Amino acid sequence: MTSNAPLTSLVELMHLTFGYGGSPVLSDVSLSIPKGKVTALMGASGGGKTTVLRLIGGQVSPQSGEVLFEGQPLRPNDRKALYAVRRRMGMLFQFGALFTDLSVFDNVAFPLREHSDLSPELIRDIVLMKLNAVGLRGARDLMPSQISGGMARRVALARAIALDPELVMYDEPFAGLDPISLGTSARLIRQLNDALGLTSVVVSHDLDETFGIADHVIILANGHVVAQGAPAAVRASEDPLVHQFVNALPEGPVRFHYPGPTVADDFGTKAPLQ
Repeated sequence: MTSNAPLTSLVELMHLTFGYGGSPVLSDVSLSIPKGKVTALMGASGGGKTTVLRLIGGQVSPQSGEVLFEGQPLRPNDRKALYAVRRRMGMLFQFGALFTDLSVFDNVAFPLREHSDLSPELIRDIVLMKLNAVGLRGARDLMPSQISGGMARRVALARAIALDPELVMYDEPFAGLDPISLGTSARLIRQLNDALGLTSVVVSHDLDETFGIADHVIILANGHVVAQGAPAAVRASEDPLVHQFVNALPEGPVRFHYPGPTVADDFGTKAPLQ
C-alpha cells in the first residue's frame, strides 16, 4: 500500500558507507535532513561532514547504501538526472569561492545565465532582488577584491539562492569571520530559510552560533552518527563524546595526542616531554 502522506525529509542517507583510498570516513550511516528546517551537521575535524555534502551533491558516490532526494535515489552516474537534481540545490563553499574576475553582479548572475533561458532584463531583476535579500544591492558593481570577507560570503549566498533552490548547503559559513559578520551571516541563514521556505544544511564548528539557528542537530564522529535531535536535546546528551564536543572539553574520547608510541618508548628514562 502506498502512502500519500507528505515526506518529512528532503534528504536521507540510508546505511551509507564511504571512504577515500581505502580509508573509511562514513560507516553504515543513516540520517535525515528534515524539510523546511535548518539542520546543523557537526563533529570533530575529519569526521565526514563535508563528505556528506559531497555525497548529497553527487560529487562522490557511496560504496554501499544510498542517498535519497525527496524519496528518490540519487544516481551520480546518470549525468542528466544528477544535473536536474543539482539545479534544486544551492551551495555556499568555504570562503565564498567567488569568481575573482567577475563583478558582484556577474557572480550572482552566473548560475542564471548558465542554467536558464531568462532574458537579460529578468536576470537583472532577479540578481538585484537576491543581492537586496543579503543587503548588498548597492555593491553590485564592485569586484570581489573590493569587498570584505563577510560581504563575499553574502554575495556567495545570493548566488547560491539565485535559482530558488529547495536545498542550500553551507560548508563552514562562519570560518574566519569577525563577530559582527558572523552574527549577521547566522541570522541571514535563518531568515532566508524561513522567508523562502528552504531546507538548509550547515556544516560548522561554531557551536553557539550554529546551535542558535538550528532546528535539528546531527553530530558525526568516528564514521557514525553519535547524536541527532533538537539542539537542547543534543546539548543534554550524556554520551561522553557528545558531552566533550558540546562543552569543548580537552579531555574525553577525542584525544589531543595522535595515537603512537609512549614517551618512555621514544625517550627511555630521559623522558624530556611532560
